[in-house]
Amino acid sequence: MASTQTISSTGAGKAPPGPWREFWTAFSANRGAVIGLATIAVLLLVALFAPWIAPHAPNETNSAVFLLPPAWQQGGSASYLLGTDAIGRDILSRLMFGARLSLSIGVAVVALSVVAGVVLGLVAGFFRGVLEIAIMRLMDIVLTLPSLLLAIVIVAILGPGLVNAMLAVAIVVLPHYVRITRAAVIAEVSRDYVTAARVSGAGTLRLMFSEVLPNCAAPLIVQASLGISTAILDAAALGFLGLGAQPPSPEWGTMLADAREFVLRAWWVVTFPGLAILAAVLAFNLLGDGLRDALDPKLKR
Repeated sequence: MASTQTISSTGAGKAPPGPWREFWTAFSANRGAVIGLATIAVLLLVALFAPWIAPHAPNETNSAVFLLPPAWQQGGSASYLLGTDAIGRDILSRLMFGARLSLSIGVAVVALSVVAGVVLGLVAGFFRGVLEIAIMRLMDIVLTLPSLLLAIVIVAILGPGLVNAMLAVAIVVLPHYVRITRAAVIAEVSRDYVTAARVSGAGTLRLMFSEVLPNCAAPLIVQASLGISTAILDAAALGFLGLGAQPPSPEWGTMLADAREFVLRAWWVVTFPGLAILAAVLAFNLLGDGLRDALDPKLKR
């Protein structure tokens, strides 16, 4: 009898794990996701403190150090750890300030796409019929076009520039959020809690934004984390083509465009911006995989 009481008391003493602890347990089981999160944290810190930790100003030129190799290579200098470009600008400093631009582009594009996509998806999911068909057919048309080509066409119409490039990329990735939101809404509107809210007198806007939308958040969060990597990559491609951020902005794609004629003479002017893009895109993809595993009950380990 005493042993039974002991077992029951010890069992009752353990509180169930909270939602955040449960989420972190599932998320941290994916080592790649943890590495991706750590990489993103480093990039955010570098972007935030770039004015204080960068050894030089991003657009500061030095005519005495044109195409200086990295510090560990013969002819390099400790003052320019990753070397300089064709007009004597420090590559490390430009990469640090470029992290600000590239991460800002990714976050701004995804924020704009998520807001517009959620609204259109909710409208399509709630108001079935002609309105749903019109929205979804328009999204299908956007999806049938190659994303980069469509972004190029949009920027060509609006004019080259960072803001227009961000708007073009946001339009390109918009259909993904519309389709995810619509599918989640259709699955949720038939559930009992929505019926109970409707019977209690809840209006359409309350049903859409207070009842249904919070339960559609998990797939949107996963898609948003993956969408940041897509936005960074597309913005870098537009910058490389001269349609995104314009020189002398230290955007990673623009840095690649400025350095392409020196590929054979100075490998570092192309390699380091390319590695920065690779690290950022891979980190957000790994983070998205981890969020998918942690937020989807079917995939929790």
